[in-house]
Amino acid sequence: MERLRYSSGVLGFVDRQISRLEGLMLAVSVLLMAVNTIVGVVSRFVFDHSLVFTEELNSIFIVMVTFAGISYAARHGRHIRMSAIFDTFPDWLRKGFMIGIATLTAAMMFFLCYYAVMYISNIYSKGRIMPALGISVYWMYIWVPVGLFMTGVQYVLTVIQNLRQKDIYLSTEVLDGYGDIDADIEV
Repeated sequence: MERLRYSSGVLGFVDRQISRLEGLMLAVSVLLMAVNTIVGVVSRFVFDHSLVFTEELNSIFIVMVTFAGISYAARHGRHIRMSAIFDTFPDWLRKGFMIGIATLTAAMMFFLCYYAVMYISNIYSKGRIMPALGISVYWMYIWVPVGLFMTGVQYVLTVIQNLRQKDIYLSTEVLDGYGDIDADIEV
């Protein structure tokens, strides 16, 4: 599979920054979730006392991984897609559909981002706190609009990539097609 990234300019800068933010969110969340879980297990079996905050903390990390993960999946063209009929269309029609699909998906991500922000502001106004951690509940959900926004931007970049290039792109990096399927399967 051929990889293509924006090498320079504003689009290249935006693409690289989103990639860095995704990587940071995923790496930090997974590592902290693992450390938190291990500390909770050690505390329970060695000291015979559970740490009450581990479940709430892992909930925050799961939200971070989930919503950074959707952006990551969009960047690498890894979302589930039903392509049996799509693959039978001529290239010009598939390209048009890909631009339309990416545009509608971006719009939906921004729409959901807006509603996530409204939801978070509602939670914030109620002053709800997590019982064990004692922090505002909205901190757990703050990652939802961040992930949705990054995913929306990724789909906008996919539209731009498809408008600029003659090939059909599933994302800024991934060409449509099956290429060497065995190379995608890691054993």
